[in-house]
Amino acid sequence: MINSYWIIFEKLIQTPFQHIELIWGIVPLYFAWLLNELTSNKASFRTAIQTGFSFLWAGAHWTYQYLSKRPASAPPFDPDTLFAVNVMVTILVLVTGIAALVSGLRHKYPRGCSFLGHSRFGNYFMIAIFPIQSGYLKWSWDVVVAIVIFAIPLWLLLHFGLMPLRKR
Repeated sequence: MINSYWIIFEKLIQTPFQHIELIWGIVPLYFAWLLNELTSNKASFRTAIQTGFSFLWAGAHWTYQYLSKRPASAPPFDPDTLFAVNVMVTILVLVTGIAALVSGLRHKYPRGCSFLGHSRFGNYFMIAIFPIQSGYLKWSWDVVVAIVIFAIPLWLLLHFGLMPLRKR
């Protein structure tokens, strides 16, 4: 059973690198994730700016994918494949990105929104859902389960693996 989720997870990670039009969108997210993993795990305005950039970058790419002429290698957007979910996720990511970026630049979080300064886990989810939001894979419950199953082990691997490089 875990093997089928591993296959789904592999496809999520590999798909953006198999399509040249997705590489410019995914590579900065990997760099942002690495940078976030090398910073303190405490919420700060600097990490809020990093979160805002990552979320805005992903949301802008997805918006571009919706509005641009799609390459022949991309599957067509189909309203019957939960397109509304893609649009809602994109809007949520863009709004969160704007809020995080503005909070970081102003050095002030809106009431109850200090979570915007925690960016580590956000980048994982942006990377994991990137091929789905770009329209190259489809949302399904198996995809959601695969993302959740591999979130903690991957975070632990990065957290402890990069600990020697992290500033204290």
